[in-house]
This record gives sequence, structure tokens and C-alpha cells, in this order.
Amino acid sequence: MKKLLGLLAVLLFVSHSYSQVYNQNLNPNEGLLYGGLGLNWIDGQLYYSFHMMPEIAFSKIGVGLDLSFDVNSSGKLRHENFNEFSDYLSIIRYVRYGQKDEPVYIKLGALDYYTLGYGNIMYLYNNCASYDTRKDGLICDLDFGDFGFESIYSSFGEAGVVGVRGHVKPLKFTTAGDIPIIGNIEAGVSFASDFNDKAGVVSGLYDHDAKKFNATDDKGSINIYSFDVGLPLLTSKYLGIKLYADYTKIANFGDGEAAGLLFNVNGLGLFNGSLKFERRFNNDKYIAGYFNSLYETERFSIDTTNDNTTRYTSNNIKSKAATLNSAHGDKGYYGELGINVLGFFNIVGSYQRLDKDPNSGILHITTDVLPKESSAVVRAGYDKRNIKDEKDLFTLDDRSYLYAEVGYKPMPYLLISMLYNWTFTPVRDADDNVIDFKSQKKIEPRISFIYPFNTNSGGTN
Repeated sequence: MKKLLGLLAVLLFVSHSYSQVYNQNLNPNEGLLYGGLGLNWIDGQLYYSFHMMPEIAFSKIGVGLDLSFDVNSSGKLRHENFNEFSDYLSIIRYVRYGQKDEPVYIKLGALDYYTLGYGNIMYLYNNCASYDTRKDGLICDLDFGDFGFESIYSSFGEAGVVGVRGHVKPLKFTTAGDIPIIGNIEAGVSFASDFNDKAGVVSGLYDHDAKKFNATDDKGSINIYSFDVGLPLLTSKYLGIKLYADYTKIANFGDGEAAGLLFNVNGLGLFNGSLKFERRFNNDKYIAGYFNSLYETERFSIDTTNDNTTRYTSNNIKSKAATLNSAHGDKGYYGELGINVLGFFNIVGSYQRLDKDPNSGILHITTDVLPKESSAVVRAGYDKRNIKDEKDLFTLDDRSYLYAEVGYKPMPYLLISMLYNWTFTPVRDADDNVIDFKSQKKIEPRISFIYPFNTNSGGTN
């Protein structure tokens, strides 16, 4: 069953998170009321589920809300729905100005799969890897043509990940800016850091009696610096080719380099495609794309189970910083492919693997195989890290994230569907601090109501 669900994730439509039923690309002066009821089996326990997710767009401004909660058979609200301040903040799913890749793009709320620059520091970072620990962050990207910057702040409720990249085409400010190809060379400088108090923990002891953790080796915040250069080899209406290279250093740890090619094909709306191929040269104590889609669950964890033979344990403590210490110099490949056919079929997939490390595979796939107007609804999402082989690729475990929904619209405003979510739920200590994440399975049959409207006339679209 797990393999079958994993295979569905590869073949069907991928959505980024439980709350993102639609993709925030409403046209100006459009709105959407989306909500419904369902039965939600979470790790085998039944809950009655309610969700309401309206969206509205005015000119370049868009707003989306997310009010969802689960009630058990005794009428009690599920603890993880609203047990910390960030849960209340996350009712505002997003407020945005513009769209990604426009000259001005600002977004407040859930940050799904954000890539900084070429992805050598931050690749597909997601601040809501677990729906039970939702966060609100900020993205601000400005592009003035010859210079600009990208930036991200992961969470307003706690110290977290910060990233910024400035880029400039230096020759554009000289007479050499008119030289073909060379005049468009672009240079970038990036910095990212995690200021969470567990970000730099390499080792420590967990006191089972007091239910407290004490670090024995803590590097503090993880700070990463990068320098990159990009050279457009061909820029035309139908085809774009860019050569790029970067150098990245993780403070107190190691460094690495990468070089690659980017291809973009424009088939006048009939066929659009993109291809990225990269060769990586990783030195000791370095991991490319350190802040990735599952980073929030990888940062730090403690397995609190105890065999009652000792009060203190250390071998059940895991952290992303500790994996840097054990990372050996290795080369590897990274590839990414995107295809869009007539706006009907859209797929983006990426995969990386190192030459010597058999557990280094990382997969991410997003696809859209049905038009939005279709009466059938099929969507899914799949991320997997530390992949060993093809068999391991489709096995759901604590290295996997999967979301899938299959449904049908008997009428335009009514959706009957079944959802499956293999995700994460937090494990908390005595002070309600998150100290680990464990895999969680959700199965939910639901009935949803979808009502589009036009904010100019107040009528439906």
C-alpha cells in the first residue's frame, strides 16, 4: 500500500501542502470561497474535520485564509490544532503582492518550496513541513533588471531561518554592458543562517527524569555564505541557455563548489520547458542545499524512549549540524526538469545523488495533469530524502512527505474527495517545546464547497 501511494505521487498532480488547495494565482478582482466537512482518521483515531479557506485578489494583492480544526468523538478539539501562538498566526495563510519572478514579489504567510538563487544554500525550503507546527514567514524579492535581491525570513513566532541574495550585472554600468553575451554576466552574493537555539547542536545528553536536554557541543547559529556567477550564452524569444558556477562556505564546517547549465524553451504557449543540470564538488563537512524541503524536521530531534537502564542518553539525539561533521568530500550530480504542454500537463521534478554515498538521493516532484475546470480532481505531493535505491524510493517512512487527493465534482460548486497525507507531527517535552517529529498518517473523506466570485460585480465567474 505504501509503495502504491508513493507511485501515485510520482504520476499524479502534486500540491505543496495540506492547506494549499489552490495555487494563489487568482486573476485580479477574483475571489474564491472554499470550505467543507470531513471525517479525518489521524493515526487510526477518528476526528470530525472542518475547513474554510477563502482567497481574494485585488490587482496585484492577494489574501488567503486557512481555518481548519479537528474535533474528536467526545467533542474535544485536537490539541495540535491550536496549542501555540503560531497556530493562530497561520490562520492568515498568505498575504502577497505580485507573483514569483515578477519585478516585485512580497509574501507573508506559509512559505512553500522557496529556492534562494541557484539553490546551493536554500533549495525548496518549506517552513510548514508539519501542518501541526505551521508558521508565518516573509518573502521579499525585488528585481530591477540590472540588479536586485531575494530574501526570506522563516517564522515570526520564533527564531529561525533567514536568507538573502543580492545580484547585479556589473558590466551594465560600464561601456562593456553593450557587448553581446559578456555584457549580461551576473554576479551574486548570498547569506543564510538559522538562529534557532537548536540549529548548531552537534551532541548532548537527554535527562529522562527531568525531561530536559543539555548540549555538550553547540556551534550556535548555522551561517552559510556563497558567491555565484551566471553567464547567459543565448537569450532569445524561444530559447535561453545560461552557464553558472558557485562557491559556498558553511562557517565552522566545510565548503563546496558547483557548476551547471540552465535551459529554457518557449513554444509560444504550446510547449514550455526548462532543464537544469549541475555537477557538485563537495568537500568534507559540507552539504549542498542545506536548507531543504524537510529541514524543519531535520534540524534537531530526540528519541525520548528509554529502556529504564540509564537516566541520560546521547545516542538517540539527531541534528542536521551533526550530519555536517560526518559528511565526507564527494562529487555528485543534480538534475531538474520542467515541462508544460498547452497548460494542460505540467510537471517539475528534481533529483540529486552523490557518487560515493549510497544514501544520498533526494527526490522532489510536482505535476499537474488536469485542467482546473475539469470535473475530476487529482492532486498529490511527494518529497523523499536519503534515498538508497529504487525500492527505497517509494517506501513511506520518516524520510518521506506525501499528500494525495482524488475527487469528483458532481456539480461546479461541490467536490467529493478522499485525502491521504503521510506527514509529520511534533513530539513535545514537559515544557511543550518540540523536540522531535514522528511520521503521521491522515485519511480523510470530505465534502467541500467551492464558490468563485468577482469582486467588481459581486457575482460568480
